[in-house]
Amino acid sequence: METELDRFVEDERLNAGLAWLLVGFVLVVAAGNAAIGELLWGGFAATVAVLALVPPARFRTPLAMLPWEVLALAAFPLLGRTFTVLAGVGTGALATYLAVAALALIVAVYLHAFTSVRMNAAFAVLFVVVTTMAAAGVWAVVRFGLDTLFGTAFLLEPGIDEHVVERNVMLEFVYSTVAGLGAGLVFDRYFRRRRASREHLPEAVASELRAEDESFEGYLAERPAESPLAEARGQDRGEDR
Repeated sequence: METELDRFVEDERLNAGLAWLLVGFVLVVAAGNAAIGELLWGGFAATVAVLALVPPARFRTPLAMLPWEVLALAAFPLLGRTFTVLAGVGTGALATYLAVAALALIVAVYLHAFTSVRMNAAFAVLFVVVTTMAAAGVWAVVRFGLDTLFGTAFLLEPGIDEHVVERNVMLEFVYSTVAGLGAGLVFDRYFRRRRASREHLPEAVASELRAEDESFEGYLAERPAESPLAEARGQDRGEDR
């Protein structure tokens, strides 16, 4: 039976309104970081905002937004790190790992909500973990590249032995992987199951996505019954039921 909470999270206009509010919040964080000289983190926050704007740009309607909850999970680590650095109470490392994992979570939720991609429980968690690790790797490469080309100190700090830098990078990968595992479980237990429906989307968008699903189902019907793709799709249906 549908509860008040179900109706709250599935209301398309309410979801879009909260999502746009959070996108604006992320853009403010991006501008704030740029203003205080944290250009790298300003760029990271801007990347989160751009990813959040992919659905409305694709479907040409402001109501086609990601679930507001996933944007909140991405926004709060960004804000937390900004305040931590400004207050001088730490490096914001924990917020960094959570923000990278949230970025992977946005990608996974987009694929699940706005494409015909379906993942079983194990693969859903693995996908978010691997995506988080990939994002952490790109993050390290970007910092290294800027330090090498422009003499910044995002990763290669003066006076710090290279072995210490390498160890810190490896620890970042470990912590990011743990954060990715947590994000993967959140994706599987909440977004893949509870928010699996598209009731928070406009009817025109939901209809277009259903047509894409039917086209994909037709493709699978033409595949041999024992093919890995058809078998995986059948397993995912069983889990959703």
